[in-house]
Amino acid sequence: MRLRAGHLLRVLFIQRTLVRHGFDEILFTVPVLRPLSYLRYVLPWNWFGRQYGPRGPRLRAVLEELGPLFVKFGQLLSTRRDLLPDDIADELTRLQDRVPPFPGAQARQIVERAYGRPVTEVFAAFDETPLASASIAQVHAARLHDGREVVVKVVRPGIRQTIERDIGLMRFLADAAESYLSHSRLLKPSKVVNEFEKTILDELDMLREAANASQLRRNFSASPQLYVPEVHWGLTRPGVLVLERIDGIPIANVGALQEAGVDLHLLAANGVELFFTQVFRDHFFHADLHPGNLFVRPGEDGSAPVFVVVDFGIMGSLSEFDQRYLAENFHAFLNRDYRRVAELHVESGWVPRETRVDDFEFAIRTVCEPIFDRPVSEISVGQLLLRLFQTARRFNMEILPQLLLLQKTLVNVEGIGRQLDPELDLWRTARPALERWMKDRVGFGSLLRASKESVPRWMNRLPELPGLAFDVLERLKQGRLEVSTHDQMLHEIRREIRNVHRRLSHAVVGAALLMAAGVLYAVAPESVSRWGAFPAGSWLAAGAGMLVLFGAFAGPRR
Repeated sequence: MRLRAGHLLRVLFIQRTLVRHGFDEILFTVPVLRPLSYLRYVLPWNWFGRQYGPRGPRLRAVLEELGPLFVKFGQLLSTRRDLLPDDIADELTRLQDRVPPFPGAQARQIVERAYGRPVTEVFAAFDETPLASASIAQVHAARLHDGREVVVKVVRPGIRQTIERDIGLMRFLADAAESYLSHSRLLKPSKVVNEFEKTILDELDMLREAANASQLRRNFSASPQLYVPEVHWGLTRPGVLVLERIDGIPIANVGALQEAGVDLHLLAANGVELFFTQVFRDHFFHADLHPGNLFVRPGEDGSAPVFVVVDFGIMGSLSEFDQRYLAENFHAFLNRDYRRVAELHVESGWVPRETRVDDFEFAIRTVCEPIFDRPVSEISVGQLLLRLFQTARRFNMEILPQLLLLQKTLVNVEGIGRQLDPELDLWRTARPALERWMKDRVGFGSLLRASKESVPRWMNRLPELPGLAFDVLERLKQGRLEVSTHDQMLHEIRREIRNVHRRLSHAVVGAALLMAAGVLYAVAPESVSRWGAFPAGSWLAAGAGMLVLFGAFAGPRR
């Protein structure tokens, strides 16, 4: 990718930021400039021998200074803990997506442009002072004409142009890193940038976020433990999202929760169970569960507290295939059946088919046994998954994006749960949800449900079966039935069989000619013409036999 002229000023700003934080050595890692690395020490900003702190905090400071888009990129990068050094990954997880708000009057103009009419015709009240502000959008309080309280999420003006500019620059830097820095290819920066571009552009579409909220609300419509605010579809546009305004205690405010009489142990256990329900029952989960997006409504009259979740820009989903293998993996981990864990990774295709199961099993046991022998309060499921991802990469496992989202969210859920209840046993809390899922998917009920779903499709195809059967029988009777396959392995087997058959035929003929030569030599009368000490026929038979044998074993095999 070529660097556009419009990126020049941005490049200079990035360069200045890197230099200020002591990352000018990055410039001299390029092979072309490596012989000139001594020049780094004669650059003016290095004359006084400045002392820099650890690289993790410095890198975090660089991303924060470069702006919200680089902050979000660092947050995404922090999910690749299977590849990043621990010190850098730990710092990137501390990145906070906090940016100054844009003027409320400008937000009003964006809303009016989206509706094509004045704000007063849409809302009875609209507060220009934002409730919250992030890199993609900011949130304003409003009230509908029927008296209902709502929040209005407004996409930042000009954010798409900013994203396209910085994404183009990130892609240029990623391509350069892959070309000049051999160790960076392991991180696959270009692939990470492409994944980030898809994620960030999806967050720009408020209709998509509204659909995510509606789906999650529908999944938990009957749940007394999780509440999802209602979407006002009639007022939602691509750049404006209108949601029911909710109330609750921020989950990070543990003191307020205790004052409200919330059972923190029950709250933590319910939170873990709700997450695994999203993953295994609905295969659709909130993938941005941090303390800023979670609130709690204390229960009334002794009832359980209710979680209230907001911000639905990033959601994860698992296919039925990944869901099943993931559940079985968790179940095997809970039973410390490492052999089954290794087999599942091979069966699912997460690691190459040629992987030796016993080697993989040994590597998994080496990671898990020291962790399971610790007290419950010291076992981190998120860290366990991270160590397993790192181990699996040694066996050429390609970490799937949905699994990375799951691991990142599980780390957040576990962190929140431990903040509420330091003795939280995530394994024991997760087991009922996993066992329910396994029973539901593998038991007799699963067979009945699958049959119930398939019977209508079978009934639709049933009238076609007699005609198809007669057609097959007619083709078979006339000798026109052919079975065709393009499997490469079968092709190789057929070719090898033909080669073996050809070589065997040649060998038999050659051996027969050699035997004939011996017979002629033994029984030839004196009158038969001789070439040297042997009869001429013996020479001819032996020569032909040797030629045939040579052709059998030295001829072409294709």
